[in-house]
Amino acid sequence: MAPKIHTTEVKVRYAETDKMGIVYYANYLVWFEIGRTEYLLAEGLDYRDVEKDGLFMAVVESYCIYKAPARYSDLIVIQSWPTDVKNSSLKFNYKVLRKKDNLLLAEGYTTHVLIDKDIKPRKIPEKIRSLLV
Repeated sequence: MAPKIHTTEVKVRYAETDKMGIVYYANYLVWFEIGRTEYLLAEGLDYRDVEKDGLFMAVVESYCIYKAPARYSDLIVIQSWPTDVKNSSLKFNYKVLRKKDNLLLAEGYTTHVLIDKDIKPRKIPEKIRSLLV
């Protein structure tokens, strides 16, 4: 079954750009997080609720390859979808595109491990797993 892809639109803010007017590279990871949290919200899962249960989705790996620059005021589309859902870990994949011409700006992933307050891995609860697969 093909993964469900969620899209989130963001307008590039001036504060996200460098002196050359190009988006600073680390902001793509912020956009990945925006895409991931919006994906989960669209599926009915709020991070606050997960944290109330004493669980946290720690990022243990991140990867991004940059294909073309985003610039101030560009409207971008963040595509996000989960894969590789395992016992206590999962991966989210991302594509960032410029909306006006659908140009691929960047793509990458983040790998997460579900942990408790003592930073011990925990099994992904079924109520969360069912939203990801």
